[in-house]
Amino acid sequence: MSFQESPRPSDEEEAFYMHCRAAYLAVFRSSLTNIASKQQLCRALQQAGRNPSHATLSKYWTSTTSKLNFDDFCEILKCEKKTEEAELLRAFKKMDVNGDGYISHSELEKALTNSGEKMTTEEVNAIFSLLDVNKDGKLDYAEFCRLLVSTVERCQMALLERLEANAKLKRQNFGSQSYTAASQAAATLPQPPETPRTDSDTTLKKDSRSSSRPSSARSRRSSLSNPITMTSSSTKTSKVQEPSGLQEWHHSDVKGCFFLEDDGSISSLQYQLHIPQTTNVYLTILPLSLSHRPGTDKPSSWMTVDTALFVTSAGETKEDSTFVCFTESKDKEYVWRGELNAGTYYLLPFTSGCKIKKKSKKNLSIKPVELVYRTDTGELDLTTELREVLSDIFEVIDMDGNGLLSLEEYNFFELRTSGEKCDKDAWAVCKENFDMRKNQLTRQGFMELNLMEATEKDGDPSDLWVTLEAMGYNRMLELVDACPFQIDVHCEGTQPSIQPLSLDSGPKLLNQALQKSITTRTGAKALRGQDNIFIYTYRGEHRISSLIANKTNQKVTVHVNNEQSRNCCSSRGMSVFAVEVPARTKMVCQHVLPINDRQDWTYSCVETILPCT
Repeated sequence: MSFQESPRPSDEEEAFYMHCRAAYLAVFRSSLTNIASKQQLCRALQQAGRNPSHATLSKYWTSTTSKLNFDDFCEILKCEKKTEEAELLRAFKKMDVNGDGYISHSELEKALTNSGEKMTTEEVNAIFSLLDVNKDGKLDYAEFCRLLVSTVERCQMALLERLEANAKLKRQNFGSQSYTAASQAAATLPQPPETPRTDSDTTLKKDSRSSSRPSSARSRRSSLSNPITMTSSSTKTSKVQEPSGLQEWHHSDVKGCFFLEDDGSISSLQYQLHIPQTTNVYLTILPLSLSHRPGTDKPSSWMTVDTALFVTSAGETKEDSTFVCFTESKDKEYVWRGELNAGTYYLLPFTSGCKIKKKSKKNLSIKPVELVYRTDTGELDLTTELREVLSDIFEVIDMDGNGLLSLEEYNFFELRTSGEKCDKDAWAVCKENFDMRKNQLTRQGFMELNLMEATEKDGDPSDLWVTLEAMGYNRMLELVDACPFQIDVHCEGTQPSIQPLSLDSGPKLLNQALQKSITTRTGAKALRGQDNIFIYTYRGEHRISSLIANKTNQKVTVHVNNEQSRNCCSSRGMSVFAVEVPARTKMVCQHVLPINDRQDWTYSCVETILPCT
């Protein structure tokens, strides 16, 4: 989770992203292009000075991977550091059996053909013919390490020089070192404040850095920033008041969960709401608090995650679906109040991504929590810690809250954790072996099922960890990559019904509704000097979102600078970044929330077009 103001990128960060971009553009024409194969990933990593093994490549390009984008590439480079000269020397010294600073052909062949990713004798011979510069059958590995590292550095410098020399790539370099004519600089107004990012549209959230030019040297093709100061939530009341007598209204509720995927995107189920007759409706969504472990008073970290619910009509096709409303106000919950006509609607859960983000896996070396143990009789059992977590998971997947898991509810869990569904025959087998009531799995039965899986593996917790990590838990059994939530629907004159769904078109429907919520609540502002590129900035009670509309017939790159924002948390994760917007396309640019919602916060943003030549 991110609860700090986005800092100004350091020189080190700027240099890192410059190297990322130079390496990426050595393989692809644009940073908008996706990596489409393991081979392309290998080439890009090699251009960045890495030497990935087959195991490393397979870690990032799994059997389910179809593409990776520039953001993913940057994250991989953060994890896969360059091989240092000292590290190389240590490896060679292990092969140097007599410690004379040289490795013979036989020593090298033995090491490379018998350990690690084994090479053939022919491959070793080919390598040695290149490395044995003295032709004496020995390798001076200290000299080799020095030459290897210096060669990598020279290649990196060549890529950077190529990036600088190419005018087109230079202007796409996120405003860094971009050329601006003096006449333009003189006409530019001073720039102002910032914060945010978007959800994971086809934007480049990590492809960003602060510009090295002073504000007076900005391109004149920019927007004028009008800082927006928002008051703290502690000093204002929600515009939407809870209806009197709400406890007498008809009520239906359902639980769900946001999951943070490996690529940084956020997913959840969708829901179908049916209202038999036109009625007044009070709609809420909020994070769901789960049981705390004994001895801890610390509130659940995900309780500060923002949530929202977008409502669209449920047409026969996704093209027929139209945006209706969303939970715009916030009190203790995110709420909407109004009248809905009789009919069927889609409920689309949303979170901005400002406060739930992938954490670096720096603590992988920490010993994981034990999941199973053997009792005094030698039988396997689940640890108390695992039982508490499984109880919380049961609470989340028991979507209707009746204390039991139906086959439908269990299958949403199975699809999430294994990608498979349980059919009726398999469910009948469960009924024979695990505690059930009314043909539904009890909490005890759910524990028994997981114990059986551990027993079948003779205590190997691997499958249990797959399940736990898919549900958002880390190896310390902390829920870090998920946010459970609850939706409540109150209707004054009729009984609503809610059904969970998994729509293939769900992400597209949500994006369309999100864009509509922004464009219908605010006027368009053309970028300076541009007649067909517009910025929409939505200002809600607790969230600011912006959208870029490119009505031209060519792709544009927009440099976004939010450095003057205060007490702001960005869904982009950085104060300065760039967005590539395809021709005739609208794209959500960023969402912004306060870091501390008990304090005032100021949003200030300057958007600048980076022209292509």
